Amino acid sequence: MRPTNDNLRLAPRTSFEGLVLEFELGGLEIGVAEYDEGPTGCTVFSFLPGGAACATDIRGGSPGTLGGYEWVHAICLAGGSLYGLEAATGVAAEIFARRDYATGWLEIPLVSGAIVFDWGPRDNAVYPDKQLGRAALRAARPGVFPLGPRGAGRSATAGKTFDYAEGEQAGQGGAFRQVGETRIGVFTVVNAVGAIVDRDGTVLRGHLDAVTGARRSLVPGVEERLRAGATGATAARQHDPHGARRQPATGRPVAADARAPGPHLDGSGDPALPRPRRRRRPLRRDDERGGAGAARRKLPPGWRLLRVARLLLERNCGSWCWGSCRY
Repeated sequence: MRPTNDNLRLAPRTSFEGLVLEFELGGLEIGVAEYDEGPTGCTVFSFLPGGAACATDIRGGSPGTLGGYEWVHAICLAGGSLYGLEAATGVAAEIFARRDYATGWLEIPLVSGAIVFDWGPRDNAVYPDKQLGRAALRAARPGVFPLGPRGAGRSATAGKTFDYAEGEQAGQGGAFRQVGETRIGVFTVVNAVGAIVDRDGTVLRGHLDAVTGARRSLVPGVEERLRAGATGATAARQHDPHGARRQPATGRPVAADARAPGPHLDGSGDPALPRPRRRRRPLRRDDERGGAGAARRKLPPGWRLLRVARLLLERNCGSWCWGSCRY
């Protein structure tokens, strides 16, 4: 049986050594709690007793959130994917207890939560649960935010674009600045598929070759993988154990009904069916003449990276599922 919360005696850890960000933001306390058995954890931002206004902007693929209220008493970030949202309910339960279990309409605690998928580098089923969320709120204090692999960022990684094994440990980070009477705090948990780069685009963390210690940049690395994949696909198509007819131009096997490609062998020697091809939109007349349709199809340079990412996802998991893929 895999180690998990149900078969382990887990003890929350709430005191840590290491780098911290010191800040001065009145009304905010931050608490961190972890399970070393994961390792995984959660980070709680407490605005007790009165709460604070909150705006939520959800973007990207596979978001996992809870609440999204316009007024919150606390926010809980956690690992453990969707299971980690249980930590946010633990924060609410702790506030509930502090209020002597009051159930008035305006006394219900409002706690929003969000998670990261941190199971890539660890092989167990331990996740931030209700007990951990309560422990993090109890440990909350003003003016200190632990940096690095702490709290919700305990097992966070970055730079997994090409392979999970090329990811490097990331974590949580923050910044604070005061300009006149205005104070700004920024707190984040980084668990990116892509690598962390500097302002010049140099990769600082992620895309790491464990053998050579070198880090590859994004676009050249993707193009290299795509070329290698195209070569492998061509070799697989040339091997046809069923003696199917071939198209002269491409060498692809053609099934007897001439409607779909026949089976070929994958790398293990087992038969594998190719993925169905998507239909392409036929060119309209204004496209052929370079008219309005052609102008609409000219994308800005930044879209090149999006197309590369799409090809990479299709090659890795066999489908293009923007907004639902765990990567």
